[in-house]
Amino acid sequence: MTPAAGRTGPVCGVVLAAGAGRRLGTPKALLEVDGRRLVDGAVAVLRDAGLDDVVVVTGAAPVEVAGARVVDNQGWRSGMGSSLRAGLAAAEGSAAVLLMVVDTPGIGAAVVRRLLDAFAEGATVAVATYDGAPRNPVLLGREHWAAAGRLAVGDVGARAFLSAYPELVTPVECGDVGDPGDLDTAEDLRRLDS
Repeated sequence: MTPAAGRTGPVCGVVLAAGAGRRLGTPKALLEVDGRRLVDGAVAVLRDAGLDDVVVVTGAAPVEVAGARVVDNQGWRSGMGSSLRAGLAAAEGSAAVLLMVVDTPGIGAAVVRRLLDAFAEGATVAVATYDGAPRNPVLLGREHWAAAGRLAVGDVGARAFLSAYPELVTPVECGDVGDPGDLDTAEDLRRLDS
């Protein structure tokens, strides 16, 4: 794919933070790492990268977050797909969304800026890769939201869309500036502390 140069328009940051964190025993949004809740850290990353509009999709736990609009996903129990759709709906008026999961504290503003640069250069779908492997975050241009929402079923977010339309994906290498490791278990937390 050769992207058209010069894409512009507002990008909305969307933090998916609705899960109960069953394996951790607490909703990940409320989990503190280095004295800060994961949800606050994710919002700070998006803001530091230059995004003015940030949405946090919650569900399992009520969360108030400074610097973001909070959207309560009543259907959070059905999985990440419903949170993705809630985030897309809340981003109405934006040209693209930058989707970030709440439990990736090793992803900083430098990663987000690279995806935003790819969008500005014409990418309509951009995915952060680490040593070539696609992970989070993901940027979706508005023209792909309907398809991404339809394919996001159960506990699958944007991954189903990315798999269905690989020709649209612009990989953006971020292995030198970020760590995509997520926090699912107590062992993951120990790894983070070491």
